[in-house]
Amino acid sequence: MQLLLAHATYMREPASDLIAENLACRRGARLVFAGVWFCLPAGGALVLTGANGSGKSSLLRLAGGLLAPAEGRLLWGGAPVAADIAGHHSRLHYVGHQDAVKPAMTPREILRFWTALRGLNRAAAAVQDAAAAFGLDGVADWPCQWLSAGQRRRLALARLLVSPASLWLLDEPTSALDDDGQARLEQVIVAHRAAGGRVLLATHAPIALDDAAILALDGFAPRFDPDLAV
Repeated sequence: MQLLLAHATYMREPASDLIAENLACRRGARLVFAGVWFCLPAGGALVLTGANGSGKSSLLRLAGGLLAPAEGRLLWGGAPVAADIAGHHSRLHYVGHQDAVKPAMTPREILRFWTALRGLNRAAAAVQDAAAAFGLDGVADWPCQWLSAGQRRRLALARLLVSPASLWLLDEPTSALDDDGQARLEQVIVAHRAAGGRVLLATHAPIALDDAAILALDGFAPRFDPDLAV
């Protein structure tokens, strides 16, 4: 737990709620969902559930400012996220379906890259500790092309520790993880929330997150607008 507590102290920042007001998402002629409201405070966790195509990944992208809403708005600390997209990107991590792993690089090199990308000068020990937190210390110097799918997923998640951000957006984070990998992820999330971090994740699989709110997207019936079809 030393790494997790040290990381938690490092990334602490003043509390600001992430608020979604009446969000709607349209993909081409398809209205995926509408009327989505939520509030994600410091230390909070929100789990998105729903069938394939219900809009879980799209809502994560809206929350990250990677996709503009068809209606509604997203607020951080009371200010519209759209007014400062670059600032919003600087406070979040988005881990999607792709693991962003270069086959010729080693896990250690990739973790160092993520620290440099955020302009951080983290000690080599921090990179090693992040790898160890996800059980990668024994393969930290292997080419990533030798890693299994589960090990690549662990590596994608380990960058959450070496490059701290207040808001974590995680799309199916337990994909390809075994029980040990999922337990490690849950421990990391506990420490992140204890430090005032926020977690918004989409999943089909059960994940142990105390006091997490659930937002089910299955209740909205997607609509097709032929006037917008191309």
